[in-house]
Amino acid sequence: MSSFKDLRIVDNFYQTSAFFPMPTILVGTVAENGKTNLGAYSLCFPYYVAGKDYYAMILECRNSSNTAQNILRGSKVSLNFITDDKKFFREAVRLGFPGETTDEKMKNCIFTLEDGLAEGDRPQVIKEAYQVFECTWDDGLENARRDKAGCLEGYEPPYRNFNGITSRFGAHFILKIDKILMKEKQYNCIVNGVKANNFPRVPVDYGYRDSTDFWCSSFKKPYAEKVRAKEGDVGSVVYAAKRIDPQVTFTDGACAKLTKIPRVFLKAALTQMVEIAKEEGISVIDEAALETINDKRRKEKKKQ
Repeated sequence: MSSFKDLRIVDNFYQTSAFFPMPTILVGTVAENGKTNLGAYSLCFPYYVAGKDYYAMILECRNSSNTAQNILRGSKVSLNFITDDKKFFREAVRLGFPGETTDEKMKNCIFTLEDGLAEGDRPQVIKEAYQVFECTWDDGLENARRDKAGCLEGYEPPYRNFNGITSRFGAHFILKIDKILMKEKQYNCIVNGVKANNFPRVPVDYGYRDSTDFWCSSFKKPYAEKVRAKEGDVGSVVYAAKRIDPQVTFTDGACAKLTKIPRVFLKAALTQMVEIAKEEGISVIDEAALETINDKRRKEKKKQ
């Protein structure tokens, strides 16, 4: 006999039929009057993460919302990640309530708006956020640029599969990431080495559970679990290293220091090392050369 019960799947299943942790994001768009409009969303996740010529997020929302209508008109978006401050989450809940105009909802907004770093006519970003993604809607996918603003009572078919107007009341937007803005503390944390004390106070939103409440959990200090190399990994690294470039070879000692790289990332890491080795005039990557190469990789990461 199963230890589980079969729960009925209904609309908004991630909220009504599941316990589904999500981010808390305030999406900035440019309203018709030129002002920045903020809307609260949790259905916003990484979409293109590798192997494309750009990186992207996906945003899911009502197509009649201020946010969706503004994206259909102007394409520029800011994704503002806020901390678990209770007054911030209370304000996010208020900003997520449908039916108000931009002027009405932004009149007494507690957040401070400032210009971002990406070029062009864009929504402002939230100063109190710990990170911001400045994005542009890729309206070329699925010819979604044919979808226009203005239908507030529901859109008629045909619908897109994954980008643009996807149902009578729904929309999906593939958002190309133009810039990732990071506050100095978190920037230093990522560039110089992540420690638990430097993590931003990231809240977890559990969605709209009933007719009266949104639910959110406060941040708790994260803990680390070491990635442990498996036996035989040296052989795997040696095997992969011999097939990267015949002009640059790796010693067994250098390969032994690379066993902690997950196999899925190994080829890309080795390829980058070979490219740097060629720039530095290195034909044999031993342990000393590996240190030189990794030092350059760290410097390049800081520049980014």
